[in-house]
Amino acid sequence: MFSLTVRSDMAVGYLLLILLSFSSAAEEFYTSIGHMTQLVYTEKELLASLDDYIQAEQNKLDSVKRSKTTFRINTFASDPETFLSHPVNAFKLLKRMNREWRALEMLVRSNVSDGFVSNLTSRSEDLPNEGDQTGGAEALLRLQDTYQLDSDTMAKGKLPGERAHHVGCLTVDDCFDLGMAAYQEEDFYYVEMWMAQALQQMQQGETLSSVDPITILDYHSYALYRQGDLEAALVSTKQLLAIDPENQRGKSNLAYFEYELAKPDRVEIIPVIPNKYLTAYNATVYKQLCRGESVALTPRRRSRLFCRYHDNHGHPNLLIAPFKEEDLCDAPRVVRYYDVASHKDAEVIKKLAKPKVSPLCFSVRKTVAACSRSATFSLLSCWLENNGYKVVKKLINRVGYITGLEMSTAEWMQVANYGVGGLYEPHIDFQGVNISTVFNIIHNTLLSERRVVFPQKEVKNPYEYLGTGNRIATWLLYLSHVEAGGATVFPRAGAFAKPVKGSAIFWYNLHPDGEGDHQTQHAACPVLVGSKWVANTWLHERGQEFKRRCDLQSSAEQGLTSDSQYRHDG
Repeated sequence: MFSLTVRSDMAVGYLLLILLSFSSAAEEFYTSIGHMTQLVYTEKELLASLDDYIQAEQNKLDSVKRSKTTFRINTFASDPETFLSHPVNAFKLLKRMNREWRALEMLVRSNVSDGFVSNLTSRSEDLPNEGDQTGGAEALLRLQDTYQLDSDTMAKGKLPGERAHHVGCLTVDDCFDLGMAAYQEEDFYYVEMWMAQALQQMQQGETLSSVDPITILDYHSYALYRQGDLEAALVSTKQLLAIDPENQRGKSNLAYFEYELAKPDRVEIIPVIPNKYLTAYNATVYKQLCRGESVALTPRRRSRLFCRYHDNHGHPNLLIAPFKEEDLCDAPRVVRYYDVASHKDAEVIKKLAKPKVSPLCFSVRKTVAACSRSATFSLLSCWLENNGYKVVKKLINRVGYITGLEMSTAEWMQVANYGVGGLYEPHIDFQGVNISTVFNIIHNTLLSERRVVFPQKEVKNPYEYLGTGNRIATWLLYLSHVEAGGATVFPRAGAFAKPVKGSAIFWYNLHPDGEGDHQTQHAACPVLVGSKWVANTWLHERGQEFKRRCDLQSSAEQGLTSDSQYRHDG
């Protein structure tokens, strides 16, 4: 596209140069036939230049038509949310809107398309930028890492739970861009994987690529080298030199690899994986739970989990129509209630929230410029007043009927939407330990190789701005189905809950003595396929004095796994 623009501009410039020179000399040409004969040659040059200009414009128009066809093929507009629930489609849309539409703008920017250019330019600020595209790439890498997906499966869009008619495939350019996103993070395992995928698709006959195989092989061999696999790096370098024998970088690398491999006492290079982000949770367990692998619920613990009908001891609003209750975890006790919200209720809540949602991104590095793989959470959220909407008030009252807790001191309903790769890393809902304190504790623990011990009641007046005490319990309502991924997991307890539309999960954040229960640490796993909508309601201590009585014995004294600590009324 860019070469066409340059050629068109050169043709126009040459044509204008000839016209200007003709204009400046016009007064002298009529005085001499010899001078006029020069005009014949000038006209021929003008015609040739005009032909070049017309051809350049025709090529530009053909390119615009091809772009239009490509954009139309790759756009599925009848159900945008369903279409974008597939992470490959979301990434390709970000890339297309950021890079390809901007390239088209540069191509079309001329006096023959002022209307289009003006319209596109006026919308430039609303288009995804390079940061958005990078974020989409990092989301795909995060999904690949969490759910252990191979690159070929992802490139073909064959993700768990996806719909066949919505599959998006990654091109060679897409694979290269993913490899480069991993390269920026110095994640050479995935650099090698995606460069190899790009090469494989080239070998399978994919030709429409703006990146050449030499560049891909260069990054591929370097990634192998950084992982300590000199033999494979040597093979990749030889493939590069087979295409370009005079490539200086390849020749230098070849000599180095052969020299290193020839050493009789060669020491294997151990790849250095930088520990950039210290986390307050076991990442391996977290990812296992996200994949649905319960690593801590032993058969004995599972034997304590039951299903039952729940009417909260004959509550008048539940006596005729009790809710189905399922135990998900014994310690802490986490339960799920089914059919808490109807399909209509969920859709109304989402409709109310959509105009209000705004990006929410937080990183422990205290940078909020973009949500990357280091981000703690990445989602859109808003707050709906509990008494401000009929459907919200109905659902909030229902929480009170089911739990038996006071709802007048509950926070407003927080509605959140997780998009491609959207997640919320392990955290606790109550205020008990400052985040800086947590990381200092973990850091010191790692240095001393001791077990992590969290101080209790670090925050003297939790949620002081609310004046309602700490968050005693959490009610998490699922407003949508999620085809794959997006589970709510409890890394310390070893439990997980898959999103089921209309159901809600409930747990106490505090022990009966008011101490925070760190076993309730939980997380929202990255959404693999689908659009995850949830509604959180946090219940506070104030008003619960006679509904969940305080225990005079501390949680440390009576043990942390007593069933009575996690039982709510009913």
